[in-house]
Amino acid sequence: MQTPYGHLSYCSNIHPGEDWSAHFAVLQSSIPQIKATVCPHEKMGIGLRLANQASIDLSEKSNFDTFKNWLEANDCYVFTMNGFPYGGFHNVVVKDQVHAPDWTTPERTNYTIRSFGLLAQLLPNDLAEGGISTSPLSYRFWWKTADDLENATRTATKNMILVVEALLEIKANTGKTLHLDIEPEPDGILENSEEYINWYNNYLLPMGIEQFVSKGLSAEQATDAIKTHIQLCYDVCHFAVGFEHPQAVIDKLDAQDLKIGKIQISSALKVDFSSNAEDKLKVIAQYNEPTYLHQVVAQRKDGSFQKFPDLTEAIEGFDESISSWRVHFHVPLFLENYGVLSSTQSDIVDTINVHKQKPFTNHLEIETYTWGVLPTEFQAPLNESIIREINWVKGLL
Repeated sequence: MQTPYGHLSYCSNIHPGEDWSAHFAVLQSSIPQIKATVCPHEKMGIGLRLANQASIDLSEKSNFDTFKNWLEANDCYVFTMNGFPYGGFHNVVVKDQVHAPDWTTPERTNYTIRSFGLLAQLLPNDLAEGGISTSPLSYRFWWKTADDLENATRTATKNMILVVEALLEIKANTGKTLHLDIEPEPDGILENSEEYINWYNNYLLPMGIEQFVSKGLSAEQATDAIKTHIQLCYDVCHFAVGFEHPQAVIDKLDAQDLKIGKIQISSALKVDFSSNAEDKLKVIAQYNEPTYLHQVVAQRKDGSFQKFPDLTEAIEGFDESISSWRVHFHVPLFLENYGVLSSTQSDIVDTINVHKQKPFTNHLEIETYTWGVLPTEFQAPLNESIIREINWVKGLL
């Protein structure tokens, strides 16, 4: 829906369905109920998540026409998409495979370009901008040596430049400005704002400028094309896990003239071990479920940090020198406390307040996808939970 600070939606990766017919069936049963509560008299935006197979299915004209007609009939529209999970995301073990196939592969490249072709057609005529969020190149631990990591980074960057070429063609043909929104996350090749900026300046820009100058653009035109079509996805949970502060991140990006394509509004778990550490370790163990990666960044009492690739390793590696944890577990936005645990909800409030003072994106997408793996006391009917999250964010706006 349109707000004074951009278009607001929730990401449909909350719903199962790896092929289009299954995913569309869930959208048809859920969206009308949600819309009737959160925005009955205005258009409702949808943050569409298409798995690879769903993107192939939706490319068929009959499926696409049916969906486009359904959007119009239900007063809905698509303005952003989530292209991070390529394949299975529900009822399977995802873990590090959420990055697979990664940006070193033609499969990831082709899937993303296909998705942009769909988004260009789905964007309403009165919207000239759309974006798709994606993996931060690859999963860091798949690359065992510095040379392997360097080669993966360069290959992934070359493939992203191919996406920029496709987006320039879409803009020439349709007038739509579409951007690929890179989503740093713990243990991705790009984990944080510093790594994103370094990659942008030391890989993407020089490699992209060389490519586009060879095709007849000036260096200035090439730079503008890259900065228009490759942007950052600011996932609040991910930056909070890395102990990064919203204003500092925004200021660093501004200083480099780098754009933010969307805010993914999400919350992480936070554990303060200054009291009742043993009790809190027992509670946090309930969140150590087998589906998703739950990376942990620990802050020690001396102010230093230690990273763990998943909750299992963090629990096993806990000692008395650790003062707090931030855990990559997307918990409901509207709760600040989870018994003896807490959340990074305040980072959402801070991010939205920074955005309200000086808006830096047109796209706001709620992304809580872990409802099915939460401890039972925090589970509720899904549509009711989505409605509660949307209304909570609307209150902030």
